[in-house]
Amino acid sequence: MSKKVLAVALVAALGSSWALAQTAPQGQATPAADNTKMNNRDKGDPAQTPQTQSNAKADRDLLASVRRTIVKDKSLSTSAHNIKILVENGVVTLRGPVKSDEEKSKVESLAKSVAGVTSVDNKVDIKTN
Repeated sequence: MSKKVLAVALVAALGSSWALAQTAPQGQATPAADNTKMNNRDKGDPAQTPQTQSNAKADRDLLASVRRTIVKDKSLSTSAHNIKILVENGVVTLRGPVKSDEEKSKVESLAKSVAGVTSVDNKVDIKTN
């Protein structure tokens, strides 16, 4: 009996996936979610990127604390919750798009409020679309 239920569930899931694939072009991001231009810009920038993030335990722990503090603030948008955060020797760098000047200021003040943060380099951008 449970094999039949599993088979029906699998067929329903595959059918739903197929239907979604037919309505949205595969591999194409929606304009609101597409940060390709910003990511390409960041690649050419000599500044830090997440790929160059320090792997020191103190830096990783501080990064996690800053991320938790920002994500805990439910007044921020999903974009603000997902900004890039880099930490090296207590210096926090914030990068990525947010919805407003207020969010930009808020993520900076939240990062500064975390114990162990010596300074914040706020390179957050205001999303214009």
